[in-house]
Amino acid sequence: MTEDKQKKIRVFLVDDHPIVREGVRAYLTSRAISVVGEASDAKETLRKVKKLAPDVIVVDVNLPLMDGGELSRRLRRLVPKSRIIAFSIHSSEEYVVKMARCGVRGYVVKDQPTSELLDAIRQVSQGGLHFPAGMTDAILAPAAKAAQAEPGTVPLTGRELEVVSLLAEGFSNKGVAARLGIGVRTAETHREHISHKLHIPTVAGLTKYAIQHGLTSLK
Repeated sequence: MTEDKQKKIRVFLVDDHPIVREGVRAYLTSRAISVVGEASDAKETLRKVKKLAPDVIVVDVNLPLMDGGELSRRLRRLVPKSRIIAFSIHSSEEYVVKMARCGVRGYVVKDQPTSELLDAIRQVSQGGLHFPAGMTDAILAPAAKAAQAEPGTVPLTGRELEVVSLLAEGFSNKGVAARLGIGVRTAETHREHISHKLHIPTVAGLTKYAIQHGLTSLK
């Protein structure tokens, strides 16, 4: 029993409507998901999540004072290991793409069955993505264009640039982790983020990118 509890996905809910949080919490709890905390606005969220470090944070797109997009950006910096899912009444491509650019790993529309949110939580907690069907091209298009940008405008963090350079030089995820002094899972996560940002799923593609942008001495 203890082992089962340890394996439960830990979720934090952010929504300014108590009745929504109550309904989602009851459903997730009944499906063996651990709801470790909740908040009604960005300020409360930022105060609580750093200590709780949940696996997944479900964020309402329309929040008072600070919208879900800006909150998602801040959460990525504050708790980088937590995966974020946007939860919204809006189903338009504009909203989905905007939130994807803010770093969310999933997007669920509120008029879908609650089981859709459960599927998204399980998927992103395992390192996957969960976006509405048919929107993948629109989500990845900005990143694909960015991948062709000049070196000074590449959308990667300093750490991600280091990871790309090492992957291009033939290091495995384990080798990257050892070289940078980070965990193997962290190295894998960096690679996932890089591939998602650049729309480049293969090591060969990342190597080509590294060469084009002067991130490696390889020719």
